[in-house]
Amino acid sequence: MIFEGKSLSVALTDNSIAELVFDAQGSVNKFDRQTVEELNQATAAIAASSDVKGVLVRSAKSTFIVGADITEFLPLFEMDPADILTWVAKTSQVFDHFEDLAVPTVVAINGFALGGGFEMALAGDIRVVDTSSRIGFPEVKLGLMPGFGGTVRLPRVIGADNALEWMTTGRDRDGAQALKEGAIDAVVAPEHLHEAGRSMLQDAMAGKLDWQVRRAQKKAPLMLNANESVMSFSTAAAMVAAQAGRHYPAPHKMVETISKAARLDRDGALKLENEGFVALAKTDACKAQVGIFLADQLVKAKGKKVAKGATKEIKQHAVLGAGIMGGGIAYQGAVKGITTIMKDINQAALDLGLKEASSILEKGMQRGKVDAKKMASTLNKIIPTLDQNAIANADLIIEAVVENPKIKAAVLAATEKTVADDAIICSNTSTISINQLAKSLEKPERFCGMHFFNPVHKMPLVEIIRGENTSDATISAVVASTLKMGKTPIVVNDCPGFLVNRVLFPYFAGFSQLLIDGADFTAVDKVMEKVFGWPMGPAFLLDVVGMDTADHASSVMSNGIPERMQKIDNDPVTLLYKAGRFGQKNGKGFYDFSLDKRGRPAKKASPEAYTLFEGHVAATKEFDKEEIIARVMIPMANEAIRCLEEGIVASAAEADIALLFGLGFPPFRGGIFRYIETMGLANFVVLADKYASLGPIYQISDGVREMASSGKSYFSQSA
Repeated sequence: MIFEGKSLSVALTDNSIAELVFDAQGSVNKFDRQTVEELNQATAAIAASSDVKGVLVRSAKSTFIVGADITEFLPLFEMDPADILTWVAKTSQVFDHFEDLAVPTVVAINGFALGGGFEMALAGDIRVVDTSSRIGFPEVKLGLMPGFGGTVRLPRVIGADNALEWMTTGRDRDGAQALKEGAIDAVVAPEHLHEAGRSMLQDAMAGKLDWQVRRAQKKAPLMLNANESVMSFSTAAAMVAAQAGRHYPAPHKMVETISKAARLDRDGALKLENEGFVALAKTDACKAQVGIFLADQLVKAKGKKVAKGATKEIKQHAVLGAGIMGGGIAYQGAVKGITTIMKDINQAALDLGLKEASSILEKGMQRGKVDAKKMASTLNKIIPTLDQNAIANADLIIEAVVENPKIKAAVLAATEKTVADDAIICSNTSTISINQLAKSLEKPERFCGMHFFNPVHKMPLVEIIRGENTSDATISAVVASTLKMGKTPIVVNDCPGFLVNRVLFPYFAGFSQLLIDGADFTAVDKVMEKVFGWPMGPAFLLDVVGMDTADHASSVMSNGIPERMQKIDNDPVTLLYKAGRFGQKNGKGFYDFSLDKRGRPAKKASPEAYTLFEGHVAATKEFDKEEIIARVMIPMANEAIRCLEEGIVASAAEADIALLFGLGFPPFRGGIFRYIETMGLANFVVLADKYASLGPIYQISDGVREMASSGKSYFSQSA
């Protein structure tokens, strides 16, 4: 044994081949500080051994190396820039030392080789992968760029254009695509990977593969003349500007770094990469995106843990109420292989539900992501019916009828009499109390809320609402089924609006009050979209939600939380609703909706809406963008904090993921709690106090004031 550590080892095998094997103590290999140090020691041990004539790098696990240990990032990135630079430079030099070994090296990749894992592979001379492999640089999704030599080596292996596309999009590749682009040298079946790696290494050792030329290319400047360089990097910069926008600095920094490093050798280029990595590590976007990753991991782990407690196997779903929402829910189960009964009392609704499922599949076919076989198998899993008895054998029933408590209660009561005693019953309600609906059932312990978001196939979140009588077994079974449907479950406790709508409607209330005070809704939308980063501003979002739905939901919130959410006099939303302007669903709301000359959806501010508001709002005036943001976001932040303090949601991380996946909260801001903490709790308190006179939704709780004064973090409480 040449070297043996806790994460990797090096053994000399026959033919003078040293096999460097990654085999960490956990479930996967990743580059944490210990592994990096062990790689450095192993490389030194190989270099010191005169018996080694070649090195094969492989993994003893089912996957190669998943990347760097993200859990080390946030505390690391809190250090001074100079200290971060020292760390990343020292770490990247470990990969340089491996690349500089005096013997040929082959890296055999199975499964994932992402981020630092692929940087390890690029430090080798030759790369062979098996057919299960996925390789790439996902760092951009964390607001970062490769930091261990990736921006230097990949452009010199596959060309700057291809490398920038890999890195700025963060999309990984399978073996066949990576081979086509030149990032690897061979693809083999998994059972032949080890043999192929040794064979290629022996060819390199025998001089049949010129590993030295390959290595020299990675250490030299890019082979681009001046015209090629200008064309390549200006095109890349334009593409990044169009796709990433200004809120995400990482892809811009990648283009800048590779461009500046084009005429430098490896060491000069690595210095620029290290500096670029540090600059990104100190951005709010990076902190937010790393925070999202960690929060997502927490939510996934929690979901899997809860699902393990399921004692009932869910084989068949039933969706009560077809139409667009019911059809979307039915599709989501069916596309994951779950037979789904879609029941309604109206044939036209069933037809609409099937049309919704078919439309989703047809769009998938147009994009090349769905074939005819998948479309047929999915539609065959959806069984439309008008017969109540058809749901008798369903294991999980999802009620998705009109948002009316009396109608829902009647449907739920009838359902309980039809299905088996151990069947689980859920309501896809967006606002109605689960405890209230449970009163219509004889066995409320098998009942909970299962709130999907529209459009179902695109929105990742499902809010699972626990009622006061809901059993743990019911929650476990519904969480397990939600995961099987490919969705992210977050369990919350019952309250008006649950979590997502409860924090959304104070945001709408802040917007309505802004309009009453004279703001132009198009100006507010522009600020909230272009500056804050929402996919759509509050007026546009209300048009998408529907003014009838919004007015109904605000009434529910007003009745449930009257101390903060009383309906606003002269609310523009109510004015539009009473005028029959329901938004996108009937083509008129704040905006008038139509199709442009190419048949694409178009919208323009409605003159009728402005006329309707006259006499009910102040004269139009301009508001500073910071005031607009504060007046709509403080109410949302305050209500999210109250939800956490009241135990409606268990952690700040779950609240952040819920708003990201349920509302499209801007990812570069990380979620509502990450947004508050990036601002600083003390600063948030000062800002909220500035607007406290506007009403209860702007007035912070004693809890957040105490958190701010004691320097605490909401994320230290996440569990």
